[in-house]
Amino acid sequence: MVVQILVLEDLYRTTLRFGEEMTRSEKHTGKRQKVRIIGGQWRGRKLSFTPADGLRPTGDRIRETLFNWLAPAIQGARCVDLFAGSGALGLEALSRGASHCDFVDSSNAALSQVSEHLNSLEAADRGQCHPVSAQQFVASATQAYDIVFVDPPFMQQLVAPICEALAVQHLLNKNALIYIETEAITSPPKVPMDWKLHRERVAGSVAYHLFSPC
Repeated sequence: MVVQILVLEDLYRTTLRFGEEMTRSEKHTGKRQKVRIIGGQWRGRKLSFTPADGLRPTGDRIRETLFNWLAPAIQGARCVDLFAGSGALGLEALSRGASHCDFVDSSNAALSQVSEHLNSLEAADRGQCHPVSAQQFVASATQAYDIVFVDPPFMQQLVAPICEALAVQHLLNKNALIYIETEAITSPPKVPMDWKLHRERVAGSVAYHLFSPC
């Protein structure tokens, strides 16, 4: 009898805990979050987005460092934000003087929000959204880029095939720069052998790198 009571109490506590976790989860589902543009024309503007699995906007400190690296090349640059997600990298590039950015993501919901941001910033003529996978976009693209952002969901081994495709498809202009963001616990990203590493850093669980084709 005592054993049965203890089992029932354990079951009740487990059910209660599960219910509390579900409630917490539901509170955050669909809750809007914000990403802040940290430099350039739209400095300080906060853009909201709905979080989703795998959506991980590049943090303010990393973006600040990255765009310091890109400062000599950003003015008038043609960019592509592969795995765009919230669009934080591409929008930051446009704010700092890039002439155009293609936003690529397989999530229609994510790109719909990016499109809203472009409209609210009166920059719809400088950005274009492409609701396809990064692999599909790179395979069919015909124009080369000055700056490429490669920030895929972590732990899915997407970096190497995308970088190889960028090289094979000749989508990199002379002196192009390729930004790659990965989880810090993995080995350095695999890129074409003739790419040169310019800068790299680690911030918490994120490693980020800047390459150029030789």
